[in-house]
Amino acid sequence: MSKKENFWIPYADLMTVLMVIFLFISLAYMGQQEAIVNDYQKAKTSIYLDLDSTFRDDFKKWNVGLDKDLSIKFNNPQVLFDVGSDYVKDSFKIILSNFIPKYLTIVMQPKYKDNIGEIRIDGHTDTKPTNKTDDPYIDNVILSQNRSLEVLKFFRKLPCFIGLPKEDKERLQFWLTANGLSYGRTLDSKGQLTFSNGNAPNEGLSRRVEFRIVTTSEKLIDKLQKK
Repeated sequence: MSKKENFWIPYADLMTVLMVIFLFISLAYMGQQEAIVNDYQKAKTSIYLDLDSTFRDDFKKWNVGLDKDLSIKFNNPQVLFDVGSDYVKDSFKIILSNFIPKYLTIVMQPKYKDNIGEIRIDGHTDTKPTNKTDDPYIDNVILSQNRSLEVLKFFRKLPCFIGLPKEDKERLQFWLTANGLSYGRTLDSKGQLTFSNGNAPNEGLSRRVEFRIVTTSEKLIDKLQKK
């Protein structure tokens, strides 16, 4: 056997060993990655089940919808606001006074501390112009923003918020946002986004306020990168 052959055989064996090691590292990484994703999905499912079990009867009574993306849709416009107004009607205040304390009991559980990244209060309008400017979309952005802001103001005045421990209140203030989305996300008669399916908007269902939990996908990505 030549010296050249004596050199290449051990080198080939070394490459094989390295490839096997790399394979095992890759498999271990994939397993850790899958475990993190599974934990993330379990947390999201757990939040959904908590919301569903707590509010199932209330949501039927209030005509409120709960989606798998953890959004809660208050879409009975006669109950929420008068046409063109951002004043929270007394009928909606009664609902919010019952909804928010139970909602806080769920989201403020220690087990969800690292799973929630944001709680959005989103205002949505129908496609009808308010005729305040020459841009009906911007007009409705302002209207929907003011409505979500008024809901947030009412939220902060409730005893269940005022009485929170300082740490919980700071965490909730970090999570909470009030957003005006105008008629950019109108719904059809089945409550589905018209942007996705091209159906005609249902003006009544489109006029709504949503509470939506955004989970910590950014932290999930950070964990995967560290792994």
